Amino acid sequence: MTVRCRQFSTPQKDEPSLSIPDIDPYKLVGPEISCVAQDIRKQLSPNEPQLKAMSHYYFDGKGKFFRPLVALLMSKACNNTSCVSDSISSKQKIVAIVSEMIHTASLVHDDVIDASDTRRGLSSLNKMYGQRKSILVGDYILSQASIALARTDNPRVITILSSVLEDLVSGEFMQLGSKEDENERFSHYLKKTYKKTASLIANTCKAVAVLGECDELMSELAYQYGRNLGIAFQLVDDLLDFISSESIMGKPTAADLKLGLATAPVLFAAQEFPELHPMIMRRFSQVGDVEQARDFVAKSDGVEQTKLLALHHSREAVNMLKDFAPSDAQRALIKLAQILLDRKS
Repeated sequence: MTVRCRQFSTPQKDEPSLSIPDIDPYKLVGPEISCVAQDIRKQLSPNEPQLKAMSHYYFDGKGKFFRPLVALLMSKACNNTSCVSDSISSKQKIVAIVSEMIHTASLVHDDVIDASDTRRGLSSLNKMYGQRKSILVGDYILSQASIALARTDNPRVITILSSVLEDLVSGEFMQLGSKEDENERFSHYLKKTYKKTASLIANTCKAVAVLGECDELMSELAYQYGRNLGIAFQLVDDLLDFISSESIMGKPTAADLKLGLATAPVLFAAQEFPELHPMIMRRFSQVGDVEQARDFVAKSDGVEQTKLLALHHSREAVNMLKDFAPSDAQRALIKLAQILLDRKS
């Protein structure tokens, strides 16, 4: 019998289970979160009626605002640690809304690239208005995010968040290619995941830490919390593509395979079923590839290994908070890192 060696794996060392704090992250910054959509719509106020309607489309107040939530909680945690204040400054609130604007603009552009018809359970802008107008709307949202960011009047913060835009573009280019070397694929996937998802969360956390007058060490810890949180978030998203239903996700499941993308569950499954390697290289383009790949993932431990890797990054995020001053915000960030593992959509 041939023994297949695992080329990459999730951490196998037993880690102590951590109790989840009894605190609601959203309630802790409820007043600020409730204003996010309204503040963004105020920022997006063009004279052209259709441009205004399209730019406001996803900012209807019904979103989860995960990225602003992280930014606002980290602001409070940093301000408590540096003894600046228990409240969130106006400049930190700007960073929070800018994070949501950058994220949404990237989704608008992604839907054009992927020719997606749905987003968050709704028809996508791409479906309703076409590629050209959707691209312009994404550009407009990014331009207004840049204008809002300038109001922080902090060159370092502007530089930190501007780097996110480069990462988003670089990550999209990485996603368009496949690594021929099987040993490089998982590293490529994690780098792409950082650039497309985690960079925004990580650098948002760093930006609010800088505005909270944190020193270099605390700013780096804030960044590392966001980086690990973002990677865990995307890993969960990738496994939900295999185990969740379309009605719950608000978008078609198996979407990544249909786009030719090999995410963590597939890459782990390929270690057990080498038949997946040629499918990965041809980006699941042949008839039956998507269905066969899903079957291999279902037969493998790919989903479970992805869960374990997400758990590892969640715990790493929590570890970054140990040197923060004890506060409700710190406990809420701990809880956020833990409950995201159980999300269903």
